[in-house]
Amino acid sequence: MKVTKIASALAALTLSAAACAQADDSRFVIQVDNNSKGVVKALAIQSGAEIKVDGEGFFAASFPGMDLSQVKGVLNNPHVKLIEKDQIRKPFALYNDDAGNPMTSQLTPYAVYQSQANQVPFIAGAGMKVCVIDSGLDRSNPDFNWAGITGDYDPGTGDWNVNGGPHGTHVAGTIGASDNEFGVVGMAPGVEMHIIKVFTERGWAYSSDLAHATNLCSQAGANIINMSLGGGGSNNVEANAFAEFSANGGLIVAAAGNDGNSAASYPAAYPAVMMVGANDADNNIAPFSQFPSCSSGRGKRATFDETICVEATAGGVQTLSTYPAGMADIASLSADGTFYASAGMENDGEATAAGYFMGTAEAVDAGAQGRICVIDRGNISFHDKVANCEASGGVGAVIVNNVDGVLYGTLGDMNSTSIPAIGADLADRDAFLNAASISVSVTPSAYGYMSGTSMASPAVAGVAALVWSNHTECSGEQIRDALKMTAEDQGAAGHDVYFGYGIVKAKAAHDYLTQNGCGNTPTPGELSLSATHVFAKGKNQVELVALGASSGSADIYRDGAKIATVANGTQYNDAFSRKVSGTFTYKACDQNTTDCTAEQVISF
Repeated sequence: MKVTKIASALAALTLSAAACAQADDSRFVIQVDNNSKGVVKALAIQSGAEIKVDGEGFFAASFPGMDLSQVKGVLNNPHVKLIEKDQIRKPFALYNDDAGNPMTSQLTPYAVYQSQANQVPFIAGAGMKVCVIDSGLDRSNPDFNWAGITGDYDPGTGDWNVNGGPHGTHVAGTIGASDNEFGVVGMAPGVEMHIIKVFTERGWAYSSDLAHATNLCSQAGANIINMSLGGGGSNNVEANAFAEFSANGGLIVAAAGNDGNSAASYPAAYPAVMMVGANDADNNIAPFSQFPSCSSGRGKRATFDETICVEATAGGVQTLSTYPAGMADIASLSADGTFYASAGMENDGEATAAGYFMGTAEAVDAGAQGRICVIDRGNISFHDKVANCEASGGVGAVIVNNVDGVLYGTLGDMNSTSIPAIGADLADRDAFLNAASISVSVTPSAYGYMSGTSMASPAVAGVAALVWSNHTECSGEQIRDALKMTAEDQGAAGHDVYFGYGIVKAKAAHDYLTQNGCGNTPTPGELSLSATHVFAKGKNQVELVALGASSGSADIYRDGAKIATVANGTQYNDAFSRKVSGTFTYKACDQNTTDCTAEQVISF
């Protein structure tokens, strides 16, 4: 099989995703006279059914192991008006890749829509250059502005434009694949790039390699660095190199890590580096995305620092991007001329024929001769399903997922089949069952899917280049702040360890900078105070919450006198006796400093 996901130490930041829940296909709706519903329900329960919904003039029940004809048989009763399948309804994905074959038409990945990158023009010639520190960018892929791409030869890793695995080419495509008539579109289409190849098939580099690479990025004139990589432990030389690049006006973006825990991964955890987590096409956090704490130290010495944890997220689950030529398989699936989302499972080949439904394909079925087998997921392995289709004379196989989303899978290392096999989305099952003709294709491709915070990081780096190309007067730190200020809040309200400030939005950041300018962009975490008057049980009180104190705690003042010291986000209630009324002035200050908020006046 072709390489569809990286198989080296880089896999720590590149994962695949699959679903495993089972949909209930033995659930039916029974229309019945209300006056006789009890009798019919009792009959259903006696036959082993489980009542799911008891509605007006109908009920729904699950009949394990029974199909529609069997249910009609056991409920053969004059009070029953109609028995029909209880059809599945589900939420649509908020964002989707364009359907089609990137080898013949241009597709836009879902993360581009999700991040609003398609709503902001990239200004070529504005001086944007993204330095990609990774496994190289393979020159075999034509979907780049090669005239605007440079790199450095390294005696240890070799030529920068010869891949050391597909990872770097995939990352670069998310950043800047060209807007042309084929392939995919990057966040900043055609942006200039400089490539530093620190990985080969061995799959690792050292902190000193990254420090040296950062210096090479500076020498090449890059103003953005992307690092879809990481590991444990900090290093002073490495940290200093990143701090210097940032201090000189640049922006560094790195992946949070894919262990799904609270461990800090470096370089993302350095304050000079913007840490990026991954979300999926439905705005959910990816289960593998790491979420380190924003606090350091313990007890009274604990400090809050949003620059050492996730600051924002972008699409990183099953993202479509560029590969070295022929190193991936791409699937194409259509029914009656309409393309549907799909994923190649195995076996290069193409076939067009009438469809034939084989159920879960647990046995050879002569009806599949010369046809495309449409197969439900479940009960036996993917390989055995395809093998039974092929043994039946089938010329191709479409395995339909039993949960929301495209089925991503393989036929295993012992695959003995030869017909093209494709995974499909449960939402499209009826289209395949009712189609007069189905076309399947699994072909060697220069495009494929990967998952991981490795895919989210270049999405943010590309969005930064896109927005920055329209606001070249800004610094990298101001672009970083603007992306966080305008991110779409997800998860817990406000800043949280999973999403940071939320999912990056290019149009929102562009509009904000257009309206306010770079110099007026406040730091998202600057000190703020919320003061709310509440009257309850005959008493007045003011609820006070301070956020953004760099020390992790804030001193709360009323009328110039300190009344409390509280941790960021902790509510303090300033309560008054029943007879007290008046006007009071509140402010918050970073603990033991004169760095304070504006005063707020509360009257009651």
